[in-house]
Amino acid sequence: MAQKAITVTQLNEYLKNLFAADRSLANVCVTGEISNFKRHTSGHLYFTLKDENAVVSAVMFRTDAARLRFRPESGMKVLVLGRVSIYPKSGQYQIYVSAMQPDGIGSLYMAFEQLKERLYKRGLFDPDTKQQLPRYPDRIALITSPTGAAVRDMIRILRQRWPLCRVLVCPVKVQGEGAAGEVASMIDYVNEHDLADLIITGRGGGSLEDLWAFNEEIVALSIYNSRIPVISAVGHEPDVTISDYVADRRASTPSNAAEIAVCDRREVESWLRGAAYTLEQALRGRIQTHRRRLEAIAEKPVMTSPYEYFNERRMTLALLEQRAAAAQSRILDRHRRRYLHAAASLEALSPLKVLSRGYSMVTGETGVIKSVEELHRGDLVTITMRDGESTCTVEQVIRKERKK
Repeated sequence: MAQKAITVTQLNEYLKNLFAADRSLANVCVTGEISNFKRHTSGHLYFTLKDENAVVSAVMFRTDAARLRFRPESGMKVLVLGRVSIYPKSGQYQIYVSAMQPDGIGSLYMAFEQLKERLYKRGLFDPDTKQQLPRYPDRIALITSPTGAAVRDMIRILRQRWPLCRVLVCPVKVQGEGAAGEVASMIDYVNEHDLADLIITGRGGGSLEDLWAFNEEIVALSIYNSRIPVISAVGHEPDVTISDYVADRRASTPSNAAEIAVCDRREVESWLRGAAYTLEQALRGRIQTHRRRLEAIAEKPVMTSPYEYFNERRMTLALLEQRAAAAQSRILDRHRRRYLHAAASLEALSPLKVLSRGYSMVTGETGVIKSVEELHRGDLVTITMRDGESTCTVEQVIRKERKK
């Protein structure tokens, strides 16, 4: 052999570079069935894709696997996107998967995500729009299939927990063509005719296609516009639908919806017994308090010796009358002295008192004449004396010279 030999590692590295150089292998989309699925503790996913005639190994690293919206399992048909390369240590080519979705329902997932985003932006998921559930509903409407196990479970639990509640089964299709329209129309009908205080709508578990009626926009809008509070009870715990986001309350299962809808009568009975005991103790306490007050009143003198009590009060009243009369007399004497003093003061200041000593007072049209400057020849003046008045005409005004 004249040709130069290369190692296995060199051969595998060469082939790896060839794969890397081929652009058609850098981004391939492959459909197949998962087999030999393993989830490593590191978070990486290892599995084989197969069809009727061939198999290919595949790996999906942790960062890409974390973005998956479903749990892959062996036997599941999937659509993967990735690159093809060779693992040099084993010399085996495999697909390095960057994205994966269930085959056949990928369009449903896309539709679900698009509708969810659109309704979110319109505010249909806003927590502030959620209504409070009635604590003790009198009527509950079950909008679901009348033949499924879900409706039987809900009726059984509602009767066990709160027998006073009346349950109205509103039969609708919950799967297949036209199911979404029936659910939405029934929600509108129950609201229009005020048939219930609370609505539970949903169904038992199933595939995404089976639950799709509760991912339709028409159902979401009916739930959002319902003036009656709505509980969404679709599928099992992992199942999430658009109805769950819009409803006033989401239940993990139909049975859980019945538990949420009503109180447990046993808990209410226990609470009532406790409340009755508390009320009884409070009433007993008030009765004891009033009994002690009554006993204290019965021991008072007015109750034990009413005649002596009234005699004592009569003596007290007489004493008060004497004190009031004495106080009144003192007040009158004080005011009388003040009156006499004021009268004497006024009399001392009275012009009449001055006139009685031989003086007189001259007044004119403007009042008392205080100066000759106010008089003119021909003026009429009145002279007031101790015992009468005289009207005179001024004949002459004599002014005294002021001393310098």
